[in-house]
Amino acid sequence: MRVVIAEDSVLLREGVQRLLADEGIETVAAVENGDDLLDAVTEHRPDLCVVDVRMPPSFTDEGLRASIEARRRFPGLPVLVLSQYVEERYAVELLAGGASGVGYLLKERVADVKEFVDAVRRVADGGTSIDHEVITQLMVRSKKSPVDSLTPREREVLGLMAQGLSNTAIAGALVVSDGAVEKHVGNIFAKLGLEPSNSEHRRVRAVLTYLDS
Repeated sequence: MRVVIAEDSVLLREGVQRLLADEGIETVAAVENGDDLLDAVTEHRPDLCVVDVRMPPSFTDEGLRASIEARRRFPGLPVLVLSQYVEERYAVELLAGGASGVGYLLKERVADVKEFVDAVRRVADGGTSIDHEVITQLMVRSKKSPVDSLTPREREVLGLMAQGLSNTAIAGALVVSDGAVEKHVGNIFAKLGLEPSNSEHRRVRAVLTYLDS
C-alpha cells in the first residue's frame, strides 16, 4: 500500500509515517499543507491519503478542502481524515458525495496502533471508518431522515457498521448471533430504501445515510 500523509505537526507526521512503515505500508510523500497534498496526489496516485483537517495557512479546514478536491480530481481516492476535535460539518461534507473509501478519526486514536492500522487498511480497501465520538454527535442532529424509522437496536447495528465492523464483529459486540445481525442489517437496508445490489456497496450507502441523518 502507498500512502500520502498531510499533517503540519512534524512529530505526528513522522510518527504516523514510522507507524505505517512498521506495518509494511509505504509513505510516498509527507506534506504539511493542502496545496502540497494535491501535488503529491497528482504525482504519486496513492492508495490512501491520511489528512489533518486543520493545516496552514488559516488552520481551519484546509485539509478537508484539499481532500474533497483530491477526490473530485481522482474519484474514489480513499481518504482518512484525522482531527483534534469532532467537527460534524466537516465529517458530513466529506461523506456527502456518497462514495466509499472515507474515514474520520480523532487523532487520539492513532495511539491505539491496531485500531489505527485497521482503519487505514479498511478505508484503503474502499470501506469506512468513522470515530464513535463523531457518530455519537451526529446522532443528536434533529433533521428528519429515513434513519428515524429504525428501531433502537437497528440504529445500534448501523452505528457499529459505521465504525467499519463486520456482521460477525457486530454480533460479538452485541452478544447476539450472526443470524440476528443479518436480520437487522436486512431490515436496515429495507427501511433505508436500499435496493439489492453489491452487499458491501449497500453497507457504505447505509452508513452514509446514517451519518447524514
